[in-house]
Amino acid sequence: MNGYWDGPKPEPQARTIDEMREVLADPGCTFDQPLYFMYRDLAKNESDRAWLRQQHIRYDITVIPAATLCGEHVKTMGHYHTLNPAGVFYPEIYEVISGTGHYLLQTRSADDVVMIQGIAGDKILIPPGYGHVTINPGKVDLVMANLVSAEFSSNYGPFAEKRGAAYYETEGGALVKNPHYPDASPVRYCDPTEVPELGIEKGTGLYDLIGRPRSVAFLNHPEQFMEIFAGVTGGCLPML
Repeated sequence: MNGYWDGPKPEPQARTIDEMREVLADPGCTFDQPLYFMYRDLAKNESDRAWLRQQHIRYDITVIPAATLCGEHVKTMGHYHTLNPAGVFYPEIYEVISGTGHYLLQTRSADDVVMIQGIAGDKILIPPGYGHVTINPGKVDLVMANLVSAEFSSNYGPFAEKRGAAYYETEGGALVKNPHYPDASPVRYCDPTEVPELGIEKGTGLYDLIGRPRSVAFLNHPEQFMEIFAGVTGGCLPML
C-alpha cells in the first residue's frame, strides 16, 4: 500500500488459489502465493469515513501482483451485483492507480461481452446488469481503487457455476472461450469512461469525489443516471 495510500492501512483480505479454482481455466493449477489482496472500506480520516457511510458507499483498493496460472493471466474471481430498491442492478466504478488492467464485462447470458483496458488514471464504469472480472495482463502489480454501494453483497455464484467468465485471457493476450458459454458473443473492445458532469475524469481520483454527493449518487440510484451508462458499451469495436 505504500506509495498510493497515505491513510490507515488495515490488514488485507487475501484471495488464494484454492478459493479461485472454480473460475480458472486450469482448476488443477498450483500456486504458493496469494493471488491478490483486497483492502476494504478505506478512509483517510474519520470525517471521510463518516461521509462515506452517510452516502452508503465504500472505497476499496485491490492489488493484483503480476502472475500467470498455468498459462492464464491472474484475475479476480468475478461477480455480479444485486438489484437496488428501484429494481435496477447496482453499478460500480474502478480507477487504475498503477499498472494495466483488463476489465472483462459480461451480461448474465453473455450475449454481450466487453473488454476495457485501463492504465493509470483511467476510470472503468460497470453498468447495471453486467458482471465483471479484472485481469492483470502485465509484468507489474495492478493497483486499482473502486467506489461501490455499501447496500449489497457481491454475487460470485454465477461465475463459479460456469467456471469463470465467458473468456480466459492467456499469455500473449489470447482470449480463449470458456466452453460453459457455448453461445457467448464475441468480445468487443471499449474505451474507459469519463463523465465530466459528475467529475469522473482521468485527472480526478475516485477518492477526490468524497464530499461531492452528486458525483457518487449513481452508485445507489442508477435509475436516475441511466444516460451515463449508455456510453460505456455503446460504439465499441469487435476485438480481432
